[in-house]
Amino acid sequence: MNWIRKKIDEIKKPFQPGEKYEKFAPAVNALDTFLFVPNHTTKKGAHIRDAVDLKRTMITVVIALIPALIFGIWNTGYQHFKQLDVEYTFMDAFLHGAIKIVPMIIVSYVVGLGIEFGFAVKRGHEVNEGYLVTGLLIPMIMPVDIPLWIVALSVAFAVLIGKEAFGGTGMNILNPALTARAFAFFAYPTYMSGDKVWVSGATEVSGISGETILGTLAAGKEVAYNSADMFSGFIPGSISETSTLFILVGALILILTKIGSWRIILSGFIGAAVMALIFNALGSSVFTNNDLMNFPWYNHLIVGGLAFGVVFMATDPVSARQTLKGKWIYGFLIGFLGVMIRIFNPAYPEGVMLAILLMNVFAPTIDHYVIQGNIKRRQKRLKLQTAKTS
Repeated sequence: MNWIRKKIDEIKKPFQPGEKYEKFAPAVNALDTFLFVPNHTTKKGAHIRDAVDLKRTMITVVIALIPALIFGIWNTGYQHFKQLDVEYTFMDAFLHGAIKIVPMIIVSYVVGLGIEFGFAVKRGHEVNEGYLVTGLLIPMIMPVDIPLWIVALSVAFAVLIGKEAFGGTGMNILNPALTARAFAFFAYPTYMSGDKVWVSGATEVSGISGETILGTLAAGKEVAYNSADMFSGFIPGSISETSTLFILVGALILILTKIGSWRIILSGFIGAAVMALIFNALGSSVFTNNDLMNFPWYNHLIVGGLAFGVVFMATDPVSARQTLKGKWIYGFLIGFLGVMIRIFNPAYPEGVMLAILLMNVFAPTIDHYVIQGNIKRRQKRLKLQTAKTS
């Protein structure tokens, strides 16, 4: 490590204050802070020292995403070869998925980090590690055959409008990864919806059907998968959203490291279950031609992007809630509204993205009323104590 330290110090010399390339120092410092703990200390004002900084928080989230990502890469190839009904090996499926997904990840990081570095140089601040997570999340929630230029445009929109316009990492109102997906969905709907985008090669090979379970139900067709397939993730869908099993592995990592809020995750699933149970109770007697209403409530929790959204998107520490009671309300409403949107909107049966973005907007309001309610209770308790002592 000493060799690396000396090499980086040598590289940084032309970028020191007063040197020729001083204004590009944030770009070089980003490499330094990625490899080593920053050696500067706070000069003034109140501050808290903690062993877990932003860099370690972001890397922990990336580690939590790895199980779902690896399964998503393999499942991409599995769905392709399975529907072609040809012989294949585990490695064949994994390599097919890697060829499709790795370029998306590279494009996401190159475009996103390029913009972040540009803003850091322009504004004269350091590059934050927040994009380590966003850059990986964006490809993971996209359809496998989406063109790379749409990925690039979505990333640029998310970083520019969803993040830098508000001041950068820690200042954004909306989840940047979901902002990218929302942009792609509304700007290029033919690449983001329908039955030909969720399995590799479905648009080119007539023998491949890429229809998701939610899409199948919305079209009034019979689902060919059981609950075990849905929980394991052996189904078509967004790249890394299909396996609830591996998503829960990531959730366990986030909860044990205290990076993700278990209250938001648990309340998100509870909210989705409550909404699904209500629709199950109403059944087709209210809406006769909507099979999503009769879809068992427990299956609603393990299909689509609900689990991935609740675990990795709703727990975003920037756009989520900060108060404990607010986290319960915030998570519950995301699950509740997510299932409601997917059932009532046949054009877009996956509603968790819209539910999270909507609750991102109302999140400060939730915290405001939770805090105001707490203040009123304390004032009431103080008045009672004063009355007893007087």
